[in-house]
Amino acid sequence: MRKFFRISLLVIFLAAIFATFGYLYNKSRKKPIVYELKSPTINTIIKKTVATGSVVPRKEIAIKPQVSGIIEELYVEAGNKVKKGDLIAKVRIIPNMVNLNNAESRLKRAEINLEDARIAYERQKKVFESGVIPEADFQQFELNYNNAKEEMESAENNLQLIREGVSKNSGTSSNTLIRSTINGMVLDVPVEVGNSVIESNNFNDGTTIASVADMGEMIFKGKVDETEVGKLKSGMPLILSIGAIDEAKFDANLEYIAPKGKEENGAIQFEIRAAVALKDSVFIRANYSANADIELERADSTMSIEESLLKFDNDSAWVEVETATPQVFEKKYIKTGLSDGINIQVLEGLSMDDKIKGEEKKEEPKKPEEEKKADS
Repeated sequence: MRKFFRISLLVIFLAAIFATFGYLYNKSRKKPIVYELKSPTINTIIKKTVATGSVVPRKEIAIKPQVSGIIEELYVEAGNKVKKGDLIAKVRIIPNMVNLNNAESRLKRAEINLEDARIAYERQKKVFESGVIPEADFQQFELNYNNAKEEMESAENNLQLIREGVSKNSGTSSNTLIRSTINGMVLDVPVEVGNSVIESNNFNDGTTIASVADMGEMIFKGKVDETEVGKLKSGMPLILSIGAIDEAKFDANLEYIAPKGKEENGAIQFEIRAAVALKDSVFIRANYSANADIELERADSTMSIEESLLKFDNDSAWVEVETATPQVFEKKYIKTGLSDGINIQVLEGLSMDDKIKGEEKKEEPKKPEEEKKADS
């Protein structure tokens, strides 16, 4: 009986050892790798580039004074709409003392000359009326008198212009009244009442009193890298995305490509401009930042695969295609075309029935309940 128990215990012990080794072996044995299979699809491939820039008015005018002085009154503020000829500001002239002194001296000399010419004219008029001198001699004194009156009036106007910037003969026109030169909206008024301003002349741009722009005609101004500018042509359509306006897209038409690039951060950038088609329901403010999607090339309804499936050997592209035996693959060279960064066009080398090796399938982690069942 004891011998039977010993044999039974030995058998149980050996069975337990073999079961343990079998369990450990099964645990350590690698499972066969299974790859996902991808098939070619029919897609529309569009190659685009993005130009960054801003939306600005096509016509923006800086209103500058024609005289130097101090801002006495401002009639507009940013956001106001104005018409051509509307008052923007009034400038009070601070006269140059040398010019003022010369003008006053000229006026005094004109007064003296006028009085002398008047006395001579009245004296000769009596003599002429008495028939002592001929009319031709009298006309010379009349001419001198009229010239003296004209010089007197000119000297008065000159002095008034230097003091006030307007003469009595100029009517409503005045250099001290600054007016808008176009119809539009006032974008900025960078001066305040009391600020000194400098006139616009050949040697100085002058002080900007206000910026006025036509907000009904906007353009996109952006930059394109030199590697893509050669593919652009005037008339190409653009789709604008404006950061400050959510979900709204605007159509634009490319109308200008700079003939010369500028270096920025080590890269050559070319300026482009495009006319923006505005929407009545959306107001676009000047200098909104925007991105323009430009369609460079397009392939409609073409065979394509995911670009991540491609492998390269020197200048050749290839993929791994499943053979008649499942999960056994062979190398197949293909000819590719247009790419949008995600999908790439396949021109030659594949058929719609081919199965392409993708990523390795990963098993989902088992739940604790499933692990217990597997162990049991």
